[in-house]
Amino acid sequence: MDHVPDSSNASEIEGSGATNLYSVIDRQSVHGLGLDVPESAKAVIKPWDERDDTAAFAESIVDDQLVIHVPFVQSVRVRSILLKLGRGEVTPTHLRVYTNHPHIVDFADADATAPQLNISLLEGQTGVTEYPFRSAAFANVNSMSLHFGDSVGEEVSRVYYIGFKGETKDPQKESTSKLEVPAANAGEARLVDKAAERNKNTQGTAR
Repeated sequence: MDHVPDSSNASEIEGSGATNLYSVIDRQSVHGLGLDVPESAKAVIKPWDERDDTAAFAESIVDDQLVIHVPFVQSVRVRSILLKLGRGEVTPTHLRVYTNHPHIVDFADADATAPQLNISLLEGQTGVTEYPFRSAAFANVNSMSLHFGDSVGEEVSRVYYIGFKGETKDPQKESTSKLEVPAANAGEARLVDKAAERNKNTQGTAR
């Protein structure tokens, strides 16, 4: 089922509880398909204070379909996606979200693979809109492929800004917690030490 969020203004987004995940995006590995300028996939992954910059954007070239693949440097829980889209004829109205594919989901894959989420995108938004994720499919994310399409004018889709909010996971802490073994009872430990000491003394005096 398509998900349609409430429109969110920038102050509401900035003040929400989850962390902006910009710092854990592997920005050098971001890439796209169906783009007028291939390098533009990286250009839309911006820090929050550059979200309103419209000089850099990603735009489809053949039709109104484009895919942007966003890997993370560590596993994250994604709570929402933040988008600033083109207005008017170049507004994409549909987004399909695919998680944890090792490579970008291309157009053939998108047609043959069920996405983790379908989102109906809002039209006429001037700022960043937050689209919340409420699925367990986004609790342990290493990468996302974002398939935009169905633009208003049915010819070109344009994206100015992509961001994410959520929580990072501490792999060292998780690894440590999995390997932790409860310590022996202190009293039992002392008894074992005393028994070992007696055995050692007995062996030392035996002839």
